[in-house]
Formats: sequence, structure tokens, C-alpha cells
Amino acid sequence: MIDLRSDTVTLPTDGMREAMARAEVGDDVYGEDPSINRLQDRAAELTGKEAALYVPSGTMANLVAVLTHARHGDSVVMGENAHSWLYESGAICAVAGILPIIVGAGGTFDWTEVEANAKGGTIHFAPTTLVMMENTHNHGGGVIFPQTDVEEISAKSRFLGIKTHIDGARIFNAAIALGRSVKELAAPVDSLSFCLSKGLGAPVGSVLCGSREFIEQGLRYRKMLGGGMRQAGVLAAAGLYALERHVERLADDHENAKLLADRLAPVKGLCIDQATVQTNMVFIELLKEGLNAFEYAARLKARGLLCNPVGKSSLRAVTHLGIEKSDIEKAASIFAAALDS
Repeated sequence: MIDLRSDTVTLPTDGMREAMARAEVGDDVYGEDPSINRLQDRAAELTGKEAALYVPSGTMANLVAVLTHARHGDSVVMGENAHSWLYESGAICAVAGILPIIVGAGGTFDWTEVEANAKGGTIHFAPTTLVMMENTHNHGGGVIFPQTDVEEISAKSRFLGIKTHIDGARIFNAAIALGRSVKELAAPVDSLSFCLSKGLGAPVGSVLCGSREFIEQGLRYRKMLGGGMRQAGVLAAAGLYALERHVERLADDHENAKLLADRLAPVKGLCIDQATVQTNMVFIELLKEGLNAFEYAARLKARGLLCNPVGKSSLRAVTHLGIEKSDIEKAASIFAAALDS
């Protein structure tokens, strides 16, 4: 089975499993797990921030960031179909008590849109205290948030006393695609989260990075949300292994995504917006009359290909560790054959 549902389906390599088996461990709630401490130090170094916090998931990382930066009843500006708005089970509202303000299109936005929609200055509005940017943007097709906009939004938000956070679940994909370091991409913002269990191929975990004071406050919210782990160094060891060995290879995933887009572009009945294929995602619009994305996905599965519908007429294919060029060629043939069933 060729699995293009998500880069979360990656499996630990033999080397990663060995690193996990050899990991030094301790009680992380006491701050005594050496593997977690090394992972946090390495993450802070790579992102250029003072400190970092290992958490079980990207959803928790973003929620801790919101709880730390904003107050209950505040508002947060974020892009259209942002992960925190669409895919985190309403936590930003239900748990943090924050009002999302959606701006832009396709996941990205600029300062003019923040300025036009941010609230404050009157008791009638929920004051805007945070701007969240997603890089790369999942629902936008893995597109990269323009760095010039990140810089302008962060600088002008800071002038107004508004914090900035990047949901960088796939920030390493953006860095590889741009040929820049994560430290450069993260420099303008107050905080950044990134995921270890997507393209980097670790089984569990995300890391939240920011100032030392921010992380100290975030530690309390991690505990509050049930993220206080004990001997989790066996998981952190996988993250360390991924950061040292699986970053540069993300370029292979990008090449495979572009190859898939190229193969599918001429297929009658499918439409690919190749401009959005910037990293490891391909969004496929289904044009065949009388066939919806869910039925099409079932046909694909019957032929040995897993792909997630993201609406009645569209699907998302994600390349990742474990998917080779030969898999892409085979997948392209299956996409075409399944249209004619």
C-alpha cells in the first residue's frame, strides 16, 4: 500500500529505533530527563530562541503558545483555514477562550490585513494580543509564508504590543525549500512550534521555542493540559535523531511532490494547481462528473493507494520518508486508472 495520506504516517527507521533503545532517561516533570533536555537545547539552538519545551503534539504546542501569549477573552489573528482554527478540535476557543479573527486567503496574509482586522481601543471588542502564522500552510497546499510578510507583520505587531507566533509544524520543509535556516525564518517572531512526527519522521512530539520567560510560563500550561511526561527520553531521542539526520532529505519529498504534480497535470478529470506545490503536498481537484472525492479515494484504496479527501471534490497527497520515486510513478498510474473504473 502506497500511503500518501499524510507525513504523519512515517515509521521510525532502524537507526532511530536503536537511538530510542539507548536513550538516557529521567523524570522530565522534575526536569531530569537528559535526552529531553538535550532535545530542548538543540531545538533552541536551531531556532535561535533562548529556550524550548518538548510537548506531545503540535496541537498542544500551539495551545500552550496561545495560553501564554494571550488572555482569556482576547482575539488572535490567523490565516484562512489555519490549523489552530480548523484541525485542533476548537481548542483555541473551548480551552483558551480566544476569539479567532480569520484574514487572508490560502493561508497567507500581509500586514495590511492584520491592521484592518486587529481589534482594540474600545470595550466593545476582544483585544487582539497575538498574530499566528502557519509555515508551511497545511490546508493551503504546503505553501510557504512569505518571509518579507513575516518580518513586517512581526515588527509592526511588536510596535503595537501584539505578540507573534509561527505554527511551524513543517518549518523545516519551508527552510529546505527556501535554502535558508530555520533560525532565519524564526528570527522575527516571539515564538515558534515545530513538529517532529511529520516530515522529520519521529513517532511522537513537537517543540515550542521562545524566550526563557515564555517557556517557563508555558511549562505550567503544558502541565495543566496533561503534557507533563516522565521518562519520555525514549521519544526525545527519536526527535534528536531526526534533527541530525532527516532534515536535508526533506528535499527528496519536495522533488517527489513536484513529480506527482507533473504526472497528474495532464490527466483528464483532475486539476492540479502547480503553483501551490512548493514543498511536500499536492492538492488534487476532481473534475470528473458524477464522482466525488470520497468515492474516488475508495477506488484508489482498492488499487493500493491511500489518499485523504479534504472536501467533496478535492484530495491531498503528501510525500514523506518511506515514499520513493518509484512509488510516485505507480501512484500516478493508479490516480489515472481509478478515474475510469
